[in-house]
This record gives sequence, structure tokens and C-alpha cells, in this order.
Amino acid sequence: MYSVLRILRFVFRLLLFLVALGAIVVIVGGGIWYFQSRGQGETTIALNEVPGGREPEGVEDLALSLYLQSRAEEINEPISDDPTSISFIIQPGETAIGIGERLQEQGLITDATLFRRFLQYNGLDASLEAGEYQLRRDMTMREIAESLQNSLMVEVAITIPEGWRAEQVADLLAAENIMDGSIFLAAVRQGDVIDHPLLADRPAGANLEGYLFPETYRLPAQATPEDLLTRMLDTMQARLPIGWESMAAAQGLSLYEVITLASIVEREAVVPAERPTIASVYLNRLKEGMYLQADPTVQYAMGYQPDTGQWWKTPVTLEEYENVNSPYNTYLYPDLPPGPIASPGASSIAAVLQPAQTTYLFFLGRGDGSHIFANTFEEHEQNIRLYQGQ
Repeated sequence: MYSVLRILRFVFRLLLFLVALGAIVVIVGGGIWYFQSRGQGETTIALNEVPGGREPEGVEDLALSLYLQSRAEEINEPISDDPTSISFIIQPGETAIGIGERLQEQGLITDATLFRRFLQYNGLDASLEAGEYQLRRDMTMREIAESLQNSLMVEVAITIPEGWRAEQVADLLAAENIMDGSIFLAAVRQGDVIDHPLLADRPAGANLEGYLFPETYRLPAQATPEDLLTRMLDTMQARLPIGWESMAAAQGLSLYEVITLASIVEREAVVPAERPTIASVYLNRLKEGMYLQADPTVQYAMGYQPDTGQWWKTPVTLEEYENVNSPYNTYLYPDLPPGPIASPGASSIAAVLQPAQTTYLFFLGRGDGSHIFANTFEEHEQNIRLYQGQ
């Protein structure tokens, strides 16, 4: 029994000696392993001179430092001599694990786990900044880690106005050199390029018209249509009023139908305060089985007007109401049009979800942007005579 205890004590002391010896190797020989930055000359930082002046703490930390020293060559040698610049984007909230895996997939580092351990030891894993970076395969793992601490993201801003149709948004994106407008428009028309909860109730084959939520967006340079479309849908989801699902159900509408009707309200309303009342007129007409007879739907069906360079023809004549044969023409076809005709803002969507409580079935423009409302066709005719002299 006594000999066994002596052996155990000897083993324990040997382990302590080995740990102490390892610590001495790390501290004294720290220059073997370095995290250096390049500029005019070189600044060499020994392993134990990481941010905050931290030294290895505990056996686990010491073991990690020894592991990194054993693989110093991989960390300090570039994976290639290729100087080609590669765009690398870190998304907000992305973890060091995911970043390392993508770096390895793109051939920028040799080992995602080694990269993560290097960041972890040097306290850099929590300071990776979201943004766009220009990296190269002739950079060392250390240099890449250092670069990812300071985002050099080139951002661009784009403001999508309320009431625009998809073609107008595409034209603006092209004019502002944000992205290829034709590719963006193709993605909108394809309709299934992204998956999002707000798209769940769309009819089969429906495009993304109406979901291009009007807002100012800041995007990384070289953003894709999918990047922008995802942000548009996320913004719409955030701007919907609390309890919108029950509000839509109370009106007997799906979200897709809410957005469709809101897009018409957006195009009709000039005075913001009138939006809930205009929405009530259309909802009342739907309940009565009446044609909506909404001018913007005819304008949408007519499309681009090369003579005037307009997407929305103004004015539209009575003859055009009768001759534009399109399911979007709500003078010829009952119920809602097949889909949204433009991008409604939050106020127009809220107006459909929470319309004014009226019995109005008609409204007429006064000529100054405001409207006068009527309950009956007779009242509407009186308003026409009053304001249009007919």
C-alpha cells in the first residue's frame, strides 16, 4: 500500500513538472509563435502578449497555446500565392464556427477548427465584425483573422418609394448602380427565389409584386436580388401591426389579399388621413358584390407608356376603362385583381386591416388630391355634377 502511494505521488509530481515545463516553454519561447501586423516594419506579438496582456490561464488554456504552437506553420503560411481579391461577407450574428467553415470552403484557410481555436485563444472570436471584406489566398490565417476585426464594408443605400410597381423598382436599382435591374425583376417575377413566412398564403405561381416593401435599405456592395428581397420581406413583417392575422381574418381576407387591396389604396390615396376611408369603400363594395372600378388597376394593366415615359397613365379615359382587356381591369372583372399592383406602405396596409367604419360605396376626386365620398349612386352623381360640371 505504501509503495502504491509513493508511485501515485511520483506521477502527480511528474505531471506538475511537465505542466510547469510547458509553461516555461510558452513564456520563454513565445517568440516562436506570433500574431503580427504588417505596416512600416513588423510588430511581433508573442502568444502570451495577446490583447489585454493575458498569459495562459490553467491547464486547458496552456494546452490550447501548445496546440497552436505545434501548428504555427499552418497559421503563418498562406494557403496559396494567388493574389486575387475575393469578396467575403460576414452576416450580422454569424458565429466564428460558421465563418471559419466558409473561409475553408472558399479556399482561404486550411482548417476551420484551427482558425476558430486561434481566434478563441487571442480573444478575437467575439469581435468579428459583420461586413464585406476583400481577402486573398496569399494571406496567412493570422492576417485573415486580423483583417476580419475591422469591417471595410462598402455600403450602398436605396430608397423605394411607396406605390411603385416592380418595374420602377428595377429601373431605380439599375440607375443607382445597385444591381442589375433585369435580374432583380426576373427574381420578382419568378416568385420562388426565397422562402419567407409572409409568402405562405400566396396563390401558386404568384410573383413578388406588392412585397417590395417601400423603405430605405442599406446594402453591401454587390448585393444580390435575394439579399434585397429578404430584407424587404423582413421589413414588411416588422412593420405589420400587432395582431394583423386576426384583423385580416375579421375582414375575410388573406395576407395576400390584404396586400393586393392595400396596393390599390396606396395608388388612390393622396391625403394620408383618407386611407382608412378609401379602404372602407373598397371593402364595402366587395361585400356588396360590386365591381371595384379602381382606376389604378387599369393603369397597371396598361403598363409602360412610351409616349410619356410613364408607368402609370394619367388620366385614363372611360373608353380605356372599357377596352383594356386584362384581369387587372376592375371595371371589367369583379372582385380583387389577381394580385397587388404596387408596393403599399405600412399606412395603406393598416388602413385595410383597420378600415374606417362607413357605409360609403363611392368616392370622387375633388381635384386637389382629396376625395368626396357617397353612400348611394345618386349622391355620387350629384358629386360628379358639383366637382366635374357634368
